[in-house]
Amino acid sequence: MKLVFLIGNLAVGKMTVGQEFAKITDLRLFHNHMAIEPVIEIFGYFNGKVINKLRDVIFEEFAVSDHYGLIFTYMWAFDQKSD
Repeated sequence: MKLVFLIGNLAVGKMTVGQEFAKITDLRLFHNHMAIEPVIEIFGYFNGKVINKLRDVIFEEFAVSDHYGLIFTYMWAFDQKSD
């Protein structure tokens, strides 16, 4: 399985690049919003523990699938020591 990480700061175009890259490859796109937004909608706040569990399930199941590969976008605040 191929795995491409698109990592960058907030609102730099990771999802847009991932969408365009998915169009020209056989890779599927799993962008950050796909895990974060449903959790915020359900819980009413950013629940990192649930978001990480959701990501883990997606990665684990994708890894054993017949899909060629995955593009994953991840927001990394380079200016914050905690990240």
